[in-house]
Amino acid sequence: MEKLIITAAICGAEVTKEQNPNVPYTVEEIVREAKSAVDAGAAIVHLHVREDDGKPTQSHVRFQECTEAILKACPNVILIPSTGGAVGMTPDERLDSTNTTPIPEMATLDCGTCNFGDEIFDNTMPTMRAFGKRMIEKGIKPEYECFEMGHLDTILTMARKGEVPGDPMQFNFVLGVPGCTPATVDNLCWLVNKIPAGSTWTATGIGRHAFTLAAPAIVMGGNVRVGFEDNLYLERGVLAKSNGELVDKVVRMAKLLGRQVATSDEAREILSLKKR
Repeated sequence: MEKLIITAAICGAEVTKEQNPNVPYTVEEIVREAKSAVDAGAAIVHLHVREDDGKPTQSHVRFQECTEAILKACPNVILIPSTGGAVGMTPDERLDSTNTTPIPEMATLDCGTCNFGDEIFDNTMPTMRAFGKRMIEKGIKPEYECFEMGHLDTILTMARKGEVPGDPMQFNFVLGVPGCTPATVDNLCWLVNKIPAGSTWTATGIGRHAFTLAAPAIVMGGNVRVGFEDNLYLERGVLAKSNGELVDKVVRMAKLLGRQVATSDEAREILSLKKR
């Protein structure tokens, strides 16, 4: 079984310091959380950025600033900037995160519209085609974010048509978002069984499902994402002090389940990436 790739989603666009005072906003805080995650065993940092007051932004200037600062502290880490941004942002605004130098190795590509709590996360077919075209042109490997089971069929159809990058594909199955596919082992197995041979995949459990979905993903040979974007608690009623604490819990789970953890370079090999 290949080594386990751990991704840390360190801040997201929605969570706030009111919910957990350790959620990072400033560049310095984002670097602190990225380093805590990498030091604990994360090979990848999934990156949203904020203004200093916590407002989410997709400005390539802010992404550039945060990317340079993170890579100074963690020179080898794989960064996956979000093109999801925050609910209500325009497609052009969301894509601005890919305009950094150097061009990102990877970026997220959301695979369809869905309920997102009380909001609608809008990803029309034209939007997805535009995002796919950008990533093809720039040589960015997408991480395909599937919140619903139908999202998988949609993106596989687009790949067959050449509208988004194809093999080898990397999927992130984000389960447990209120209004979307529940975070059950049955649902995870269904999704994993439908992906093309040679693909890689990651499981992300939202909220209380963070670690109950991580465990089967580890055993099944998949990869795991944790972090403040998805879950603020180390265990029931105990707020995590850092993203590193959440990553460390996955590392300990992997050790108990007999799975080794991948370095960033090993993750690049598994994901068929070339460091820029």
